[in-house]
Amino acid sequence: MKLSPHFTLAEMTKSQTALRLGLDNNPSQQEAFALVKLCVEVLEPVRTEFERPVIINSGFRAPAVNDAIGSLPTSQHCTGEAADIEIPGIDNFAVYTWIGETVGFDQLILEFYTDGEPMSGWVHVSYVSPDANRGERLRINKAGVRHD
Repeated sequence: MKLSPHFTLAEMTKSQTALRLGLDNNPSQQEAFALVKLCVEVLEPVRTEFERPVIINSGFRAPAVNDAIGSLPTSQHCTGEAADIEIPGIDNFAVYTWIGETVGFDQLILEFYTDGEPMSGWVHVSYVSPDANRGERLRINKAGVRHD
């Protein structure tokens, strides 16, 4: 099932943890609708700008899957509002910067990025709605959290 021109439900719900543990990782109708908004409002513009496929490292996570990986129960991955992404051959800092300056988002996090290592880490981005998006920008590494 296509959520947008370049993103499918299968790639947004893919989870090695769910497969390995036999956990259901299918979203509800409301969560699927949130995934559509995330794809249309954020991921499609990213793909258009960088003219390369956007790799979804982690999209939707059912609560049991989220718990199995040790993430917080409040994670927006559980509501279909967040994805962790990378674009092969593109510096994750460049993706983070472009999203932060160009599209609406709720939370944008450059996670475990090391300056001078363009392929390190990944970009976490969430989207709720134009009225509810906080526009919060963070960088997270082993030393902690920094607000940009």
